[in-house]
Amino acid sequence: MADELLKSTNLPHDPERATLEGKNKFLGFWFFLGGETVLFASLFGTYLALKNSHLDGVPASELFGLGLVFIMTMILLTSSLTSVYAMYHMKNNAPKKMMLWLGITVLLGLSFLGLEIYEFNHYVNDYGHGFTTSAFSSAFYALVGFHGAHVAFGLGWFILLMVRNWKRGINLYNAPKFYIASLYWHFIDVVWVFIFTVVYLMGVVG
Repeated sequence: MADELLKSTNLPHDPERATLEGKNKFLGFWFFLGGETVLFASLFGTYLALKNSHLDGVPASELFGLGLVFIMTMILLTSSLTSVYAMYHMKNNAPKKMMLWLGITVLLGLSFLGLEIYEFNHYVNDYGHGFTTSAFSSAFYALVGFHGAHVAFGLGWFILLMVRNWKRGINLYNAPKFYIASLYWHFIDVVWVFIFTVVYLMGVVG
């Protein structure tokens, strides 16, 4: 069955849902996403409870600057848009264009991670704001770092799919994998919007 799917060239409009295997992948993904949502909700709740517990450390209103974080936000939201373009070309059976837009998505994601590492380094070296400095810093790094780990995982997922399917084209076997990876990327972006609002905007406003 898998060999037949790999050789398929005439794709339906929604190849990611055209087979029972593809539909099962979607079902499993939504269960997985439910668990991820609970995990992030717990981290958000912990951060909100501890955000004022900074002891003699720097409070959020003095620590955070919105300039760099805004650039990071625009980069990540743009990467979500490029992944949409990639899935559009997947549905239209244009593998080269799909790979191009996925490559751009990966580059944007790497840029985001690089800026986040720079941000953390800035907090640690310039403000002494390390993971164990206070309850606030621990909650901050746990939440934002956990999200960063998800970004890294999503990038690895995209890269692995691109490498394994570089010469295979788009078929009913790999289309669900690309599409679910793209949905996961959108989930990461949505979580970041909440982080930007709850952690950074609310932190600066005080």
